[in-house]
Amino acid sequence: MSNTPSPLRVTHWPTQDGHRIGVATLDAERSLNALTLDMIEALDAQLTTWQHDDSVVAVWLEGAGDRAFCAGGDIVALYRALQGDAYAARDYVVRYFSAEYALDYCLHTYSKPLLAWGDGIVMGGGMGLLAGARHRLVSERSRLAMPEISIGLYPDVGASWFLNRMPPGIGAYLALTGAQLNARDALDLGLADQLVPAQRREALIDALCRADYGNDTTLNDRAIHSALAAVADRDQAPPAQLWPWRDHLQSLTSAADAAQACAAILADPEQDDWLDANRRRLSDGCPLTAQLAWGMLERHRRASLAEALRDELSLSLRCCLEGDLAEGVRALLIDKDKQPQWSHADVSSVPAAKVAAMLHSAWQRDDHPLASLGEEG
Repeated sequence: MSNTPSPLRVTHWPTQDGHRIGVATLDAERSLNALTLDMIEALDAQLTTWQHDDSVVAVWLEGAGDRAFCAGGDIVALYRALQGDAYAARDYVVRYFSAEYALDYCLHTYSKPLLAWGDGIVMGGGMGLLAGARHRLVSERSRLAMPEISIGLYPDVGASWFLNRMPPGIGAYLALTGAQLNARDALDLGLADQLVPAQRREALIDALCRADYGNDTTLNDRAIHSALAAVADRDQAPPAQLWPWRDHLQSLTSAADAAQACAAILADPEQDDWLDANRRRLSDGCPLTAQLAWGMLERHRRASLAEALRDELSLSLRCCLEGDLAEGVRALLIDKDKQPQWSHADVSSVPAAKVAAMLHSAWQRDDHPLASLGEEG
């Protein structure tokens, strides 16, 4: 019998009417609950179990500790896989991202009420989990971002779809700069539904457990809404960072292509700590990422979530095998020299043919590992 601790802690909260709320805790506090493949597979399996358990009326998803919900995917494991045999590396990459994106889709389409407690750091893969929940909760401590510009990936986990559902140009700005958002920003942009102060978490749990549930999902959702209304408090959110600059950011990204948008952002003379940090992140970031992020948002402006996730799987594979991801992870997390040697000097130097080749699907439609997404009827 293995003594390896499970990456997912599963418990239940009994409700006063005899039902249960399933609780899934990403249990990797030291890594800020980074999503390992084992964790992804365990969570997917548990959600399936709860889906068919009539005693479970809702699901609560959280991260261990008080620092992070989930800081992203396990990119260190991806890096290590890429240092080995080429065939094994490809197999691991496909398996990892297929499982992650299938999980994200499962969350978006889950039939039972699902609450995600997005307290603390919510980045990359954590954003994919939060975005899929029916009730997306943030606290005054939440810090959200799609920071892939810094590691040579691109905003994935469905971001090609959900960043397109923001005011025009805002998703592109977030993708190009990896801008960090607070709870007020998340509410303003539709990335979160409610702000529950961290100190009211236990009061929320108590209210959820005292609610009346049954076999009707709509009525159960209403019960959860009532519980949330009793403890949510948007007045506890920090001041907005993004919204006051909305028109300005839209003007910066109102460009014909990625190179023009990046040039406008980098030349922006406005002096503001948040804008300054975003400019630095773009300046130091991966030029290929900027082109790919822009291309994916253009391609999926009107696509479905399933279409976006299928496309992301192909591009993530290419970023691992043909792009700059390994170098970005090396510089940030392995050698920690923070001096990545990107494959292109700047965004305008990335050949259009390279971008087109990266965006070309690695599979025919029927052979795609995620071919069945969106076909559940």
